[in-house]
Amino acid sequence: MSNKLSQLKEFTTIVADTGDITAIKDFLPEDATTNPSLMLKAAQIPEYAPFIDQAVAWAKEQSNDKAQQVIDASDKLAVIVGTEILKYIPGRISTEVDARLSYDKEATIEKARRLIKLYEEAGISKDRVLIKAASTWEGIKAAEELEKEGINCNLTLLFSFAQAQACAEAGVFLISPFVGRILDWYKKSTGQEYTAETDPGVVSVTEIYNYYKQHGYKTIVMGASFRNIGEIEQLAGCDRLTISPNLLEELKKDEGTLERKLVPVSDVTPAGEAITEQAFRWALNEDAMATEKLAEGIRNFAVDQRKLEKMIEEKL
Repeated sequence: MSNKLSQLKEFTTIVADTGDITAIKDFLPEDATTNPSLMLKAAQIPEYAPFIDQAVAWAKEQSNDKAQQVIDASDKLAVIVGTEILKYIPGRISTEVDARLSYDKEATIEKARRLIKLYEEAGISKDRVLIKAASTWEGIKAAEELEKEGINCNLTLLFSFAQAQACAEAGVFLISPFVGRILDWYKKSTGQEYTAETDPGVVSVTEIYNYYKQHGYKTIVMGASFRNIGEIEQLAGCDRLTISPNLLEELKKDEGTLERKLVPVSDVTPAGEAITEQAFRWALNEDAMATEKLAEGIRNFAVDQRKLEKMIEEKL
């Protein structure tokens, strides 16, 4: 009997949720995702010191303004790390737009183009990169324009059905609904414990997956932010799952049988009317969990981005 990680790979594309190149070499995922928190963690690994030095040296060549140098070095570091990761995976790297731009559509588009330009200058074609942005209305509308330019996007910090519906209607390449963070909120809010089957994050992603398949949306569903392998097992069959190294290791050591849970429907039916901005904002407002976790996620990514920039600034 093969281990559960091998079984999972038979019907779900595995993505490594880490910026740690050593872990990526160990687990050989299809794709990899990074975010400001993972970048900050990776930047503290000794092997990454040359990457930071390289980014800083490059930034100094671009501008004499220190504030601009910090921004340039941060962008360059993300691309250097992404380029290095791409040496060890056959698929794509997700690189995140600054969380502080989450409510600015035009700035998100500009930053995405900038990151893609840096990748192309490094010899990486845009079809190997996904631009990550928060699933705010502005982030989704920015992604809609970027997709039309051939820049594929990964809409992250997704906690509600309204966000998922808007992403699909915008033609977004991929969404990352956050399973574990949804569970965190409900456990804290209700004081209850949940089984893998009743886990609110699992229920949410299952609903989104079924809706996309029922209506023939091409947007890829990639479950993210897992707290335990039970959540992963309940979403076996999801298009993609991005999993941290410690949970990948657990799956690798588990020799039990893994059953596929999510299966596309055979009959596709037309979807209803597209969600409006007003309806989107109201639905998000009515969902306390999604509102709170989206705002918290953006704040936390911004905090880690500032910490990363502080590390860079000290080297300038």
